[in-house]
Amino acid sequence: PPCKLSRQRAMADTTEPEPPAAVADDDDNGVAPEEEAQVDFVPLVKLEEVKTKTLEEDETVLFKMRAKLFRWESDSWEKEVKMWKERGTGDIRFLQHKDTKKVRLLMRREKTMKICANFYVAPAIAIKENAGSDRSWVWQCHDFSEEKTDLVTLAVRFANSENAQKFKEQFLDAQKVNKAIEEGNTPEAVSAPKEDAAKPKEDTEEESKQEEKKDEDEKKEEQKKE
Repeated sequence: PPCKLSRQRAMADTTEPEPPAAVADDDDNGVAPEEEAQVDFVPLVKLEEVKTKTLEEDETVLFKMRAKLFRWESDSWEKEVKMWKERGTGDIRFLQHKDTKKVRLLMRREKTMKICANFYVAPAIAIKENAGSDRSWVWQCHDFSEEKTDLVTLAVRFANSENAQKFKEQFLDAQKVNKAIEEGNTPEAVSAPKEDAAKPKEDTEEESKQEEKKDEDEKKEEQKKE
């Protein structure tokens, strides 16, 4: 009867198909399991380590002392406005070339070691006390720290007046040597200061606090002027 045929067809449609038979391991036509590719890559070019020369290898360190450097330059937003901008903190050094005997000043920032001051200590440079401070000096020079020679105004500040005085004395000595070279004379031998003289005076906790307070007072004065 028609009803019985309809029920048989419905049952046939709902019957789940049987899963395919498993592929034998030795069946070449079967699906192969995934394998991890093992490939060794050999570089086409082998780079050797190259030592970078700073030209400091040919120089003798005459003086080294920690300081903070500033430069008088235009404001980032208002170009017509001039202001002191910090260039970095680190060791400021006088270096004398072993052959030419000329002396230059070089300063690198701490950690990054980026150059923030690099100039020949010309005899014509006038070093002066900065804003009446006994621990800061200011001068104009042709600086080459940014790979181009610019006439700039720089100021340096030390932790105390004793360190500042040692720096000025070495600055003047470097000028004497360079002047003798420019005049064709044999410069007097410049040797590194004695260990006690070259060693900066250690900052006490009280001096560190005083230095921080002076920095804050100077920033407040600058803000008032602005």
